[in-house]
Amino acid sequence: MSNLNTRFGTLEFNEDDIVTLAEGLVGFPNLTRFLVLEHKPGSPFRWLQSVDEVATAFLVANPSHYVPNFELALPDAHVARLGLTPDTATLVFTTVTIPHGRPDDMTLNLAGPIVINLETRRGRQVVLENEAYTTQHRVFPKADQHDSDAAA
Repeated sequence: MSNLNTRFGTLEFNEDDIVTLAEGLVGFPNLTRFLVLEHKPGSPFRWLQSVDEVATAFLVANPSHYVPNFELALPDAHVARLGLTPDTATLVFTTVTIPHGRPDDMTLNLAGPIVINLETRRGRQVVLENEAYTTQHRVFPKADQHDSDAAA
């Protein structure tokens, strides 16, 4: 059993609880070991808490919660690297950005989902070549767009 002092308090965990992203995340290649923490009971959000740098945690969510038609078509090379089969239990997350004081401007990075093989606890962030998915997918329409649509 190990302890980690984070902004979430002292976390106790076993090595089996760690998810390894061998290549890190885009912009954070040295952070490779994470704990997946619940944000609040019933919340669609999770935290990827770095074990390597305790001051760093990323807010993530399952993209399908906000984008029901999100389809993850992984290239064969990524499927092989993750050791995935059609029966493999996986988690898929996208990083979430919520500007301070502006939750209606929340965005998801649909172009760079994080895929985790739950059997091996290994994952990777995948950069998708699908132009329909952006790094700043708005979850909620802009208020002025909605208002102008109503006026038209």
